[in-house]
Amino acid sequence: MLGSLVNNPISFFFSAIALLSAITIHEFAHAWTADRLGDPNPRLDGRLTLNPLAHLDLVGTLLLLVAHFGWGKPVRFDPYNLKNPRRDAALISLAGAAANLLLAGFCSILLRFVPIVFIAVLLQAIIIMNVSLAIFNLIPIHPLDGFKVVEGLLPEDTARQWHQLEGLGYIMLFIFVFPLFGSSAVLSVVYRITESIISFLIP
Repeated sequence: MLGSLVNNPISFFFSAIALLSAITIHEFAHAWTADRLGDPNPRLDGRLTLNPLAHLDLVGTLLLLVAHFGWGKPVRFDPYNLKNPRRDAALISLAGAAANLLLAGFCSILLRFVPIVFIAVLLQAIIIMNVSLAIFNLIPIHPLDGFKVVEGLLPEDTARQWHQLEGLGYIMLFIFVFPLFGSSAVLSVVYRITESIISFLIP
């Protein structure tokens, strides 16, 4: 993405806006859901805002620009402030991906009525970025959101066993998602799902 700044600055501009929209709406949704479920920490941390600066992580954003992999600033929440910690943590985690898909769907509707090519291309970039971020984050490996979502869906005894895998999350990411050698079956599945949704949303 960063290479397009020189070769195609307009493409870089579209990608940057799409990236900001995806990270901002994703992290805001985490914060808003946690706040609604009773945890004041996101509000105290200034995360109940659509200002992108509140949600950007310097290292994570740079990696997104350079390596197409990165992260926003994680939203801090305390499970002890939640009425049903396991279920509510899953809802908070799911909210980010849901918000990305809702934004992508809204942009898809606008895309069908916008006659201006410049805006249409921007909407397409926003759709692609938001769908990609949503589906990738649903991979059930810590620290991705999918890990907490699965934990919230499992029976209590099984959920405890699942939670013990949290400490292996980064190792599992490098084994199953970003292997040092060879291809990743997990990413292949993610790409297929992402492409199917994008092809449906972009006429």
